[in-house]
Amino acid sequence: MTATHEVTNQVPLPYGHDTAADPALLAALHRAGAGWAEPALRELGRLAGSEQAAEWGRLANENPPVLRTHDRFGHRIDEVEFHPHWHELMRTAVGHGLHAAPWRDERPGAHAARAAGFFVWGQVEAGHTCPVSMTYAAVPALRATPALAAEFEPLLTATEYDFGLREPHGKRGLIAGMSMTEKQGGSDVRANTTTAVPQPDGSYRLTGHKWFTSAPMSDLFLALAQAPGGLSCFLLPRVLPDGTRNRLRLQRLKDKLGNKSNASAEIEYDEAYGLLVGEEGRGVRTIIEMVNMTRLDCTIGAASGMRLGATRAVQHALHRRAFGRALVDQPLMRNVLADLVVESEAATTVAMRLAQATDAALAGDEREALVRRLGLAVAKYWVCKRGPAHAAEALECLGGNGYVEESGMPRLYREAPLVSIWEGSGNVAALDALRAMAKHPETVDAFLGELDAAAGADRRLDAAVADLRKRLADLDQLEYRTRRLVEAMALAFQGSLLVRYGDPAVADAFCASRLGGDHGAAFGTLPPGPDAAAIIDRARPVPAA
Repeated sequence: MTATHEVTNQVPLPYGHDTAADPALLAALHRAGAGWAEPALRELGRLAGSEQAAEWGRLANENPPVLRTHDRFGHRIDEVEFHPHWHELMRTAVGHGLHAAPWRDERPGAHAARAAGFFVWGQVEAGHTCPVSMTYAAVPALRATPALAAEFEPLLTATEYDFGLREPHGKRGLIAGMSMTEKQGGSDVRANTTTAVPQPDGSYRLTGHKWFTSAPMSDLFLALAQAPGGLSCFLLPRVLPDGTRNRLRLQRLKDKLGNKSNASAEIEYDEAYGLLVGEEGRGVRTIIEMVNMTRLDCTIGAASGMRLGATRAVQHALHRRAFGRALVDQPLMRNVLADLVVESEAATTVAMRLAQATDAALAGDEREALVRRLGLAVAKYWVCKRGPAHAAEALECLGGNGYVEESGMPRLYREAPLVSIWEGSGNVAALDALRAMAKHPETVDAFLGELDAAAGADRRLDAAVADLRKRLADLDQLEYRTRRLVEAMALAFQGSLLVRYGDPAVADAFCASRLGGDHGAAFGTLPPGPDAAAIIDRARPVPAA
């Protein structure tokens, strides 16, 4: 048969790279005092950039979890089956301590080191990072009841992934989940109707319906329910001390836009066994630190997705030719690529700054705790909001090839909106920033102090901070315009960090476009002046050594 065509001008597969060879990430890691983690991070980065890991992620998404409510004899089992590569992803994440290592690691910068690993490994497959994140976040909530923390924390922080429904104390390691929202309330968890009835032995029996519970095969869950003293937090094991199943009935798995590898379920509690965490009536306060930790991971996850999109777009442009030149040499494409990299590095830098603040706050630094409190709400709102638009533009850089599943870009695009919804959608995050400023005015002083550390370094940043101070002083229709205020805070926060610590070309482009107003509504509208070539080079994939 005569050949009809010869395959040319196709881009090499994006494998064999070191995903951790990210200049913005590595610089932030060292600023946080966690340079000791770089060798392990680079090892993880080489695995993350491998074809093997990419296959794990692809197959885990193309073969989503399946709910088995009953066995073949009719016994209720409430189990979820996963593709074997889901377990490989989980085993790697847990083995590298991404689920809980900082809680047992006393080295400086442990939370920043873990954040960097989460950022790198999340680029392989984002769905499995959900239970990884919830396990990380469960530990500080459990510490509200020291006896429970002493009992379960060693297993939650163990670096062995031990899948299967068995009594927790008989396992080598545990995974934790969270079950808060209900169909009638959603983010308004105080509208929850699940009840918790105290028992003579000190336990409670929970009855109700939870609308959205991710990772239902976790070993332990933190859940909110109405106790006699008000809305309270409870710990529910999937398997009871006598080896029987707790009465957590899986009703169905959600058919989601993305996040296909991860099971998200509706769960019915039928007098399920639970243990009180913290005090009755203080459930929101008890679980809020878990929410803060998962919001940090939302920000890191969004930044991780942006880095993946930017590097894929740059890699494509380096190897694809059009109209007689490589795409990367086409002036308009250079503008688009540079703009994507600027957004990515701004997200990475602020996410790692908040991980650094987490380390300091947990060590007792009150100022850093204030910066974290307000900065986390601000960044969660803005960085996560930017993810979907960034993913769409990165996909478009690959043209029609990017719209095809084999490229991996559609999965990135479908995943992008999740982190803006998870742990409070845009309005919830923005209003949380407003609540922090109203309830704790000292957070505003700490936040502005963070911005003032870059004063005088860039006139556009100085002007943006001056304008922000005026906005903060204007209380007229404040709630109505909260999104604009929080966006301005986020941009000033990112700008101050890039001016102080970022690559000069990236900082210049960010300040000119995001703060100076010389930018259109779409990506690829940077003004002339910033060094696009230098910016693009920062997202050039680095071959694994």
